[in-house]
Amino acid sequence: MSTVDDLKRKRDVKARPHLEQYAPVWILQEDLFAEDESIQFHVLFQHNLHGWVNRRYRYDGFNDTLYHKGQTLVAEDAALQHMLENPYIAARVADIPNAYGG
Repeated sequence: MSTVDDLKRKRDVKARPHLEQYAPVWILQEDLFAEDESIQFHVLFQHNLHGWVNRRYRYDGFNDTLYHKGQTLVAEDAALQHMLENPYIAARVADIPNAYGG
């Protein structure tokens, strides 16, 4: 069984390449499921088609797989509260128009 730090490191290897296109990205919440060797987490970013979204992912450490579990729209005022914190993935320049639509 992986330790929490190992599980987060493996999650980052899978999640960062996918999420970099949306940078800046903030992690809003992380839930560890040690018995399943998985982490469910919510991220906030500005999507090129939908605006600000709270997207949920689940990383399965046993199978080394990242699952997209849905998203909800976030009002800009609510997003601004999180933008004061350091992002999970920072960006020098936001490139929202050229991000992948998925």
